Amino acid sequence: MRRVSLLTMIAAFGLIVAAADGRTVWDGVYTDAQAKRGEKIYADKCARCHTDSLLGDGTATALTGTGFAANWDGVSLAELVERTRNTMPDDDPGTLSRQQVADVIAFVLKFNKFPTGLAELATQAEALNQIKFVVTKPDGTGR
Repeated sequence: MRRVSLLTMIAAFGLIVAAADGRTVWDGVYTDAQAKRGEKIYADKCARCHTDSLLGDGTATALTGTGFAANWDGVSLAELVERTRNTMPDDDPGTLSRQQVADVIAFVLKFNKFPTGLAELATQAEALNQIKFVVTKPDGTGR
């Protein structure tokens, strides 16, 4: 019989409850470890166009700042992940695995100062559809 840790059960329960209430990127939807993996992938596959500062090189769009935030505000993370997975890297689209893309998105969220959580960002569209990218904290306190 497989044992499940209390922390895993609490995290899973939290995900179920939060999904019913509508989760956002402010709910800690990725882990610090996942963002660190994503940072390495970003440096290898993304930084040459999107730059180390995530501001883009003029042809590649920024992954931080007001333009990025306005572009994705109110959109599910499934859309962000799928667009990234299908179009990036620009010179070899579709070559990153779902896990690699989720890790890169976790890094982008961390760079943009969204909080970390106890569970990694999922790779499945069904779970990602339950999480919205919203610029302003739901409690109205701003960024």
